[in-house]
Amino acid sequence: IMDNVSIITVFTLSGLSDIANYRVILFVLTLLCYCVIWLVNLTIIVTVIVDKSLHEPMYIFLCNLCVNGLYGTAAFYPKFLYDLLSTTHVISYAGCLLQGFVLHSSVCADCSLLALMAYDRYVAICRPLVYHSLMTKQKVCILIFFAWIIAFYLLFMSTITTAVLRLCGSHIPRIYCINWLISNLACSASVAKIIIPAFNYTFCVGHVLFIFWSYVHLIKTCQSSKENWNKFMQTCVPHLFCIIVVVVSFLFDMLYLRFGSKEIPQSVQNFMAMEILLIPPIMHPLMYGFKLTKIRNTVLNFICGKIMLRIFLGSR
Repeated sequence: IMDNVSIITVFTLSGLSDIANYRVILFVLTLLCYCVIWLVNLTIIVTVIVDKSLHEPMYIFLCNLCVNGLYGTAAFYPKFLYDLLSTTHVISYAGCLLQGFVLHSSVCADCSLLALMAYDRYVAICRPLVYHSLMTKQKVCILIFFAWIIAFYLLFMSTITTAVLRLCGSHIPRIYCINWLISNLACSASVAKIIIPAFNYTFCVGHVLFIFWSYVHLIKTCQSSKENWNKFMQTCVPHLFCIIVVVVSFLFDMLYLRFGSKEIPQSVQNFMAMEILLIPPIMHPLMYGFKLTKIRNTVLNFICGKIMLRIFLGSR
């Protein structure tokens, strides 16, 4: 048996074993959701890039958050859509590692970018006199670079330690791969299963605690000034909502992954696995798009301009 454990080339995904009767409906709904994710995120990205008045730290961070939403979901939706129309639900060994890397690095990058947005709001409201000296374009670029590179490095280490494991199985009880599930198939206990995930979770929890600390100071500062409170409601409430959505989705998924019961219906299990890839990528751009006046006005002006142009050209 030990001679065979090192030659596993394909994993079986069991999450879609009971979908034969409503496969087409699920495919249409999933494709619609993925199209919405692309539409809303791409709208924010293009808006921030094209409109020079939005070349400010908060909007640059938001643009990266939307890019990260497209990056993370790209590892799941195309494969999931293919699986919905397929009778066999398998993924290659390399594909499984790649999917786990992209999905988890996306979550880590989400935490880092949301922490940067919290820091930006803290400096803008609590220390406005030094805001422009602290949040220069060069410093913003450096912060964004480290937000991405640290997320990639953490998951690169996790993926490498997972890839060298000797596996005694090829069955993954989910609709997509993550490193923790692969390490569960290891023939013996490993650093990949215990220490590396604990370090990565600590990294994310540390960011959440920093965000919490910054918001305690923000709320204290804003209570003493009506102008600051209005600024808080305008720019911080959507950010706070997005943080809550990410944290709840992530904790919900991790708690289920660690302590979930097999008695839960497969459809409920699939939804719990998907929610972190469905709710945050849609809610982030929608919340900021509706709440932030500059972005909302830019998008509406663009849409209205296109409509008026079509009407004008049609009347000629």
